[in-house]
Amino acid sequence: MNTIFQVPKPVNEPILGYAPGSPERKELKARLEELRGQVIEIPLVIGGREIRTGRTVDIVIPHETKKIIGRYHKAGPKEVQMAIEAAAAARATWGKMPWHARASIFLKAGDLLGSTWRAQLNAATMLGQSKNAFQAEIDSACELADFFRFNTYYAEQIYAQQPISPRGNWNYVDYRPLEGFVFAVTPFNFTSIAGNLPSAPAIMGNTVVWKPASSAVYSAWQVMRLLKAAGLPDGVINMVPGSGGEVGNPVIDSPDFMGLHFTGSTAVFNGMWNAIVKNFDKYRSYPRIVGETGGKDFIFAHESCDREALKVAIVRGAFEFQGQKCSAASRTYVPRSVWNAIKDDLVSQTKAIKMGPAEDFTNLVNAVIDKSAFDNIKSYIEYAKKAPDAKILAGGVCDDSEGYFIQPTLIETANPQFKTIVEEIFGPVMTVFVYEDGKYEETLRLCDGTSNYALTGAIFAQDRAAILKAADLLEHAAGNFYINDKPTGAVVGQQPFGGARGSGTNDKAGSLLNMIRWTSPRAVKENFVPPHTVDYPFMSEK
Repeated sequence: MNTIFQVPKPVNEPILGYAPGSPERKELKARLEELRGQVIEIPLVIGGREIRTGRTVDIVIPHETKKIIGRYHKAGPKEVQMAIEAAAAARATWGKMPWHARASIFLKAGDLLGSTWRAQLNAATMLGQSKNAFQAEIDSACELADFFRFNTYYAEQIYAQQPISPRGNWNYVDYRPLEGFVFAVTPFNFTSIAGNLPSAPAIMGNTVVWKPASSAVYSAWQVMRLLKAAGLPDGVINMVPGSGGEVGNPVIDSPDFMGLHFTGSTAVFNGMWNAIVKNFDKYRSYPRIVGETGGKDFIFAHESCDREALKVAIVRGAFEFQGQKCSAASRTYVPRSVWNAIKDDLVSQTKAIKMGPAEDFTNLVNAVIDKSAFDNIKSYIEYAKKAPDAKILAGGVCDDSEGYFIQPTLIETANPQFKTIVEEIFGPVMTVFVYEDGKYEETLRLCDGTSNYALTGAIFAQDRAAILKAADLLEHAAGNFYINDKPTGAVVGQQPFGGARGSGTNDKAGSLLNMIRWTSPRAVKENFVPPHTVDYPFMSEK
C-alpha cells in the first residue's frame, strides 16, 4: 500500500459532568446496578484463550466488603510459561505488522472507550476500586483514551525521525521492537495506568505479559475485553493475575524477558531491578527498565499565596480518591501568618467532606482499596494520635465494619521530620508543617532534603521572585512541578508524568520519551556509488 499514513492529531477526551438529569449519569447508574447484580468469573487470557486455573480469589467492593462482584483465577509458574510462549509466538507477526495497522487498533480502542465502553469501564472502576464518578471518569475513560490516541501519535513521530543522507547514500533508521517480551506490572489505583503499561510497548510492536494488581483485576478484565473488541490479535497482550512471586519470578528468569514497564512501590521495583541484574547472563540484551514508584508529594506556600486557592489545593490534592494517588499531596509547608488565617476554615472544610459508597454521587471520598491498606494507613494515624509533637485537627477515624473507610485526616506538627511528613502513606492523610515567616528559603531547602522521593510538588505564591526561588531550590524535588495548582491531575499530552530519585526512572508516561524506550533502533546505510579502489587520494606521491 503506497500510502504515508498520518495519525490524526490527538486532542484530550472531554470530561463528562454526570450532573443530575444528564444522559451519562443515567447510563452510568444503570451500568453500576447491572454490575452489582453479577458475579463475574475472570480467567487468565493467554494467546487469546481464557484459562481457568481453579485457584480463585473473591473480588469485593472496597466500600461494601460483604458484596462479592467477581472471582478471578490466579496464575502460577505453569501459566506464566504459557504466556511467555504465547508472546513469543505472536511476536513475529505483530512486530512485522505495518505500524499504521497496529496504531489503528488502539485508535479504535480509544474511540470505543469514549463512546459505547465508557460507562462499562467507569462502573467497573467505581465498584472495584471505590472511585467516585468524577475520579473514574478522568481515569478509566478520559486518561486511558488519551493514552491510546497520544501514544499512537508519538509512535508516528518516532518512526518519522530519520537521519540525513548525503548524495550517494541513503540512511534510515529501522525502529524494531525489542528482541523479547515486555513485562507490564500495573497498580490498583488507576485503570488508565493498567491499560497504558501493556499497550504502550505493544503499539511499538512488542508483545507483553501483563500482571495487573490483584486488587484491580476487575477493571483490568474490562480493559482486556475492550482491546479484544478493538481487534487486538491473540497473544499480543497476555493477562496473568497472581501473586508477585508466582508471576514475577518466572518472568524475570526467562531468557526472553526484555523489558519491564512498572508502576508500584519503590521497594518492589528495587527488588525486581536487583533480580534483573543478577540474571544479566541469561538475557540476549540489556532489558529496558521503566518504572514509576512512590511519592511524598508536597504543597509549599509562600506568604504571598492566594489563600483560598491554597485551601482548595490541600483538600483536593490530599483527599481525592482517598489520597491513593502517587501524586497525592501528603505534606504542606505553610508560613505562620498564612496558617493563622486559613487554619480554622481548612479544618472546617476537611471535616465537611462527605464520605461513603461510590454509587452515592454526593460523596467526595470513598473507601481505601483493601484491608492491608486500611491497616497501614490506620497505623500512621494511631501513631500521630499518641505523638507529643503532632496534633490531629480533623478526621482520624477509621472504620472497616462495612467498608474500608478512613476519614480525611489533617495533622499539624512542629517537627519537620515527623513520621507522616517523611514516609509515604498512600492514604487520606495530610500533615502540615508551619514555618516562621522570613524562613522561606531555609524551609524550601528543608522540603527538598526531607524525602527520598521526587514525584510531584506545588508552589503557591503571587510573588514571582518567590516562585523562581522555589523552582530553583526544588529543581530535583519533583518531576511534575505545579505553580498555583494542586500537584495531582496530570493530563496526557499536557503534563508528561514521572519523577526521579526514589520515584522512578522519570520516563514520562504519556509522552514520546516513554514510547521511545520500547524500540531498538537499527541504523541502515545504503551506498548507491560504492568505491572500486582501495587507495585514497592522500596516498599518491604526486
